[in-house]
Amino acid sequence: MAHPSQPRLLALHALKLKGFAEASTLSTWSGQPPSGMDRLLTELATEGLVARREGRVAGWTLTPEGRAEHERLVLADVDDSNRRSDIDDAYRRFMDINADLLDTCTAWQLKTAGDLRIINDHADSEYDDEVRASLAAIHQMAWPICADLADTMDRFASYGPRLQVALDRVMDGQDDWFTRPVIDSYHTVWFELHEDLLSSLGIERSKEAAR
Repeated sequence: MAHPSQPRLLALHALKLKGFAEASTLSTWSGQPPSGMDRLLTELATEGLVARREGRVAGWTLTPEGRAEHERLVLADVDDSNRRSDIDDAYRRFMDINADLLDTCTAWQLKTAGDLRIINDHADSEYDDEVRASLAAIHQMAWPICADLADTMDRFASYGPRLQVALDRVMDGQDDWFTRPVIDSYHTVWFELHEDLLSSLGIERSKEAAR
């Protein structure tokens, strides 16, 4: 049975992954009702763990104290789940295909013309279809990893379905769903999953290659 995480951790964890977000986005990610998320964010702000930014782009973010508390809670949560080895195994399998996914995203954005890399204007439908096929092949390898992660902890359950939605839209010709950062594009969800795995295992991204 997948391990459930507490709402307090889920709120902090969502902000760690998103970096900056409104309560509605955090509510959707964590599965918490909007009223409960609003109340929780107010409590966390009182504790100095999150802060609200207003202006043209408004939202919530972690404070330095919040980042430290998140790190403490997320590692303890993984320990409580007794599934660290399973998460580590999934992480290693994820990393086996991570470079392929990043190369595919680059191929979607840039094309090779002689010795130059130029912006892909998506005028060559045959080229774009080949890149879409590469994404679909990587997704077939990623899906069982996501399924195994969903069996470890509840908070991993959304990644497989979210990647599937993004893939379906890319294959349907909705090109923004490949790499656009402001939506749940394939690359956005993939990056978030990567960050989730790093946080869960206490791995610093800057030291990941050495590991």
